[in-house]
Amino acid sequence: MLARRLRPAAARWTSQWSRGYSSQLSSSSGTPDLDASKLTIETTATPKPLLDPKELIFGRTFSDHMLSVEWTAQDGWLAPRITPYQNLSLDPSTCVLHYAFTCFEGMKAYKDADSRIRLFRPDRNMHRLNRSAARIALPTFSSDAFISLISRFVNLEQRFIPSQKGYSLYLRPTLIGTQKTLGVGPPGSALLFVIASPVGPYYPTGFKAVTLEATEHAVRAWPGGVGDRKLGANYAPCIVPQIDASRRGFQQNLWLFGEEGYVTEVGTMNMFVAWVNEDGVKELITAPLDGTILEGVTRESVLALARERLPAEGWKISERKYTIAEVKKAAEEGRLLEGFGTGTAAVVSPVKGITWRGQNIEVPLSPGKETGPLAQKFWDWMCEIQYGETKHDWSYVVPESK
Repeated sequence: MLARRLRPAAARWTSQWSRGYSSQLSSSSGTPDLDASKLTIETTATPKPLLDPKELIFGRTFSDHMLSVEWTAQDGWLAPRITPYQNLSLDPSTCVLHYAFTCFEGMKAYKDADSRIRLFRPDRNMHRLNRSAARIALPTFSSDAFISLISRFVNLEQRFIPSQKGYSLYLRPTLIGTQKTLGVGPPGSALLFVIASPVGPYYPTGFKAVTLEATEHAVRAWPGGVGDRKLGANYAPCIVPQIDASRRGFQQNLWLFGEEGYVTEVGTMNMFVAWVNEDGVKELITAPLDGTILEGVTRESVLALARERLPAEGWKISERKYTIAEVKKAAEEGRLLEGFGTGTAAVVSPVKGITWRGQNIEVPLSPGKETGPLAQKFWDWMCEIQYGETKHDWSYVVPESK
């Protein structure tokens, strides 16, 4: 009941905050913005040997260099640097260690058939990183300048991008507050950096559909909170519920919210359900961006592709609230067609089952496969764009360094 009363007020507050305070943070300082022309590059004297692509484990292997830019409240953004990959030196009182002044992005660089390097919708990652930064009083920056810097960085690290389709260079832009203080307030200094990790296909031997545990005892995000921003503080609290679910045989949590049991996200991904709704219409549905849902770049892209390509097949595309009880009812009545998560790492992750309050909800898959037809379509469509097989505005060809 309390959650229902809070929801309208929280929505108004979030809207006012995003229109007012966040824009004020990004424009009021008057200090220098990010300047890609000031980049300096120091190359490593000890290049790392390349692993066989088949041996790559997500997030375990890193490239030779890192990109970093310091910021101070007095001087704004300082000259960006590419240096050999190295440890950060932080005072024990640094504010990121105590008050979680940190946000990040996940994006990938791909090699197409002509060995050109491509990024997928980097403007959307920059938009989201700036929104995340503003929400926790960290400095914002020029998106175009940062994309230019990332382009220089991936050009330097291109030997780490495997040429095979399905492989890529995972990029982790990160922004942290670096002021040495135990006082709680806006950081007076910050560090923006990018590291890179070569990665293989999320499903190296083909799709593996997952089982989910619908989670009600723990909440991933709430109205007026920061569930719609990619903050480090959003992730650590989800680990224990995930471990608990894993001990019971489930691969991920399906996060529910409120007494109504609204479906929000799955693990660290956005959640989609396909069903025949009670009006007899095929519907692809995902939760709306109400302040609790992360603005996934893959989510946004799947929705855009769905609206472009599926209505001709009789599909309705919806962003609206729906409950786990509705999913269960659709399954019992034979109307549930498919379920999958979306995110940068996997693109799509098919779901084959959900357990809610001890009851199993079977999610259909294509006969003899570990995916449903829609998940397969979206994975194919997205990969064709990411690897340049289909010409599309979302695929950004990285300019060659001069």
